[in-house]
Amino acid sequence: MNAETFLPFHDDEVAAQTLAGFSMRRAPIRPYLPEQHREFFPLLPHLFTATLDADGWPLASALSGPHGFVSSPDPTTLRIAALPRADDPAAAGFAAGADIGLIGIDLTTRRRNRVNGRIVAIDEGITVGVTQSFGNCPQYIQVRAPLPHPVAATVAVETMTHLDADARTLIAGADTFFVASRGREALGEAGGLDMSHRGGRPGFVGIEGDTLVIPDFAGNRFFNTLGNLLGDPRAGLLFVDFATGDLLQLQGSVTIDWQPALAGPRGAQRIWRVAVERAWRRRAAFPFRWRFREFAPTTLTTGTWE
Repeated sequence: MNAETFLPFHDDEVAAQTLAGFSMRRAPIRPYLPEQHREFFPLLPHLFTATLDADGWPLASALSGPHGFVSSPDPTTLRIAALPRADDPAAAGFAAGADIGLIGIDLTTRRRNRVNGRIVAIDEGITVGVTQSFGNCPQYIQVRAPLPHPVAATVAVETMTHLDADARTLIAGADTFFVASRGREALGEAGGLDMSHRGGRPGFVGIEGDTLVIPDFAGNRFFNTLGNLLGDPRAGLLFVDFATGDLLQLQGSVTIDWQPALAGPRGAQRIWRVAVERAWRRRAAFPFRWRFREFAPTTLTTGTWE
């Protein structure tokens, strides 16, 4: 594959790389799905998503289905044979013509791939036109085995403007979360939505009032997420309670400390803070329970706020 098949980083990603002290020559981001990615997505029983709400804020969520519910009929199309649940706060963002960010992550093998694009059609499922496709390394992905678990037809949505005790407990014990971000509109087609994964030891996400304090560990140096947040600080976060299937979706504004004066957890290279403005909890809404297997080797090199 020659360099002409790859897309450039957008301006805010380049700016974030510069602030972090890196210079990436090119982005291994393709405008289509390579064959190995097309073969990967049908292996998944779930898919994590980034869409926009009516006010342009990113919302992070998840779709699920039997193995094979995600397929790729051609290199620029991803077909998802599922729709968001009616109780999902992100449901309205799944509309024809809307941008979408996706991450497929196999928690049994620590493999993940990301796809960004636009929703071409909504019928009994979702058809996505692919504009960006790229793989990510398996860093900070904890290994878990899924156990399918039925979900009630109706799940109550608990809406919050502040983090309550249960939300704090989930976040404080989390070793994984997902973050939805968007490129600022001036970037045009180079921007769009993105869905990413973050991991660490339980306690790696700090809580100060209604603000989450998150260490940024060494990664692939693409700075897709922090680049987006540099241009548009609005973020959507998703925490999963792997024991109960509870889903906690958050929205908040982000500030980034590129050279933190105070030491954070071991391995932190930057610190970003999310001032939570809205939150939704849906108990037992994810149709899996998970058996923890092991931490990623990279996770074991990092520390926590404690």
